[in-house]
Amino acid sequence: MTERGVVVDVSNRQRRLKTSASWVRRLVREACAAIGIEEAEISVLLVGDAAMAKLNEEWLEHQGPTDVITFGLSESTDEVDVWPGGLSGDIVVSTETACRMAAELGWSPENELAYYIVHGLLHLAGCDDTNAAARVKMRREERRVMVALGLPAPPRRSHSRAR
Repeated sequence: MTERGVVVDVSNRQRRLKTSASWVRRLVREACAAIGIEEAEISVLLVGDAAMAKLNEEWLEHQGPTDVITFGLSESTDEVDVWPGGLSGDIVVSTETACRMAAELGWSPENELAYYIVHGLLHLAGCDDTNAAARVKMRREERRVMVALGLPAPPRRSHSRAR
């Protein structure tokens, strides 16, 4: 880390959802504060489904697009607030998936995008959703952070898995 605080780089490589880099940066900084992360270098890449599908296949060996993929660049512990040198990672989000899921769930694409970014930050901070108990805990934390940001709680049941 070269400076204290939360440094956010935003790269928008999609045309589906109009959003500003300043909104994304503010969202990441406020979400980090809500999670308890004081130092971070986070890169957010906004892409369409085709680019996301390529990344999903290349890095996770899964077919098709997904909502969010994270690439942690920090050495982590089990504690969210213990990050020697700060949190560092990349969050890749499909805005096409955000728009599609927002329509299905009945809320705005911007809220769905915010949810994906929060979800990605929680993954970078050590949260997991690979089993039912961890998923319930992560959904609870997602709701808490979204509400702390002044956004509505995600319209997902605690045991559901994000697509």
